[in-house]
Amino acid sequence: MIGFTKMQGLGNDFVVLDAIGQNFVPTAAQARFLADRRFGVGCDQILLVEKPTLAGVDFRYRIFNADGGEVGQCGNGARCFVRFVVRCGLTNKREIRVETASGIITLRLEDDGQVSVDMGRPRFAAAEIPFVSDSDALVQTLAVADRSFAITAVSMGNPHAVQVVEDIDRAPVERDGPSIEAHQRFPQRVNAGFMQIVDRHAIRLRVYERGSGETLACGTGACAAVVTGIRRGLLDSPVRVTMRGGQLTIAWAGGDAPVLMTGPAVVVFDGQIELPENLS
Repeated sequence: MIGFTKMQGLGNDFVVLDAIGQNFVPTAAQARFLADRRFGVGCDQILLVEKPTLAGVDFRYRIFNADGGEVGQCGNGARCFVRFVVRCGLTNKREIRVETASGIITLRLEDDGQVSVDMGRPRFAAAEIPFVSDSDALVQTLAVADRSFAITAVSMGNPHAVQVVEDIDRAPVERDGPSIEAHQRFPQRVNAGFMQIVDRHAIRLRVYERGSGETLACGTGACAAVVTGIRRGLLDSPVRVTMRGGQLTIAWAGGDAPVLMTGPAVVVFDGQIELPENLS
């Protein structure tokens, strides 16, 4: 039996696994089973808590998408991560440093129950995203079949393609999201963000996440959208980001300053599950 905790951040839901107290790291097939909403627990991503491999950090944080692929970062998951390790007694710190595949991030559990995350600096250089381009122009044209999009490519530890739309309720996320996610100019695939500007301190956002489809909220997507809007002169920090699952506050001072994300993280339930023997 594998112990787990189901958590959510603005409806972006996770199965969180303690790989310190139990010896278990899911294979891709096991991750897909856990994420399955009919046969498994059901989630957008699986989060794994491990002992650190680097000096000066508290934990290692690993993320598996619903399709079983491992990715470098998940902002909503990061907030759930710190609440999980404090709740389970794995640390008595309110602020921790965590290593991810994309670098070290700092997480803080606030007195009001909200969680603040230092997400590190955004990366706009094409090679760092990665994004196939002859330039690092802030706005570029992405051609998909008979359509084209004006997007900004940015990495927040994972790649994002952000476009501005007039109304996210009418934005063709389900039609265009999969085509953008799998576009050949993004060799590691990409999260497709659809951003509506409300005013200079507020946006509405939908994100089609690579490996998971459209989710109710995306933390790194919110960060990517806000830094895109600030760089394009459309927004001023801080920015309230409203997604279908709720709201985040994103702050960025520009340049190489880190992006700061604040929002909720909620425990749904604890449980145990027996994995089928034919999963490898």
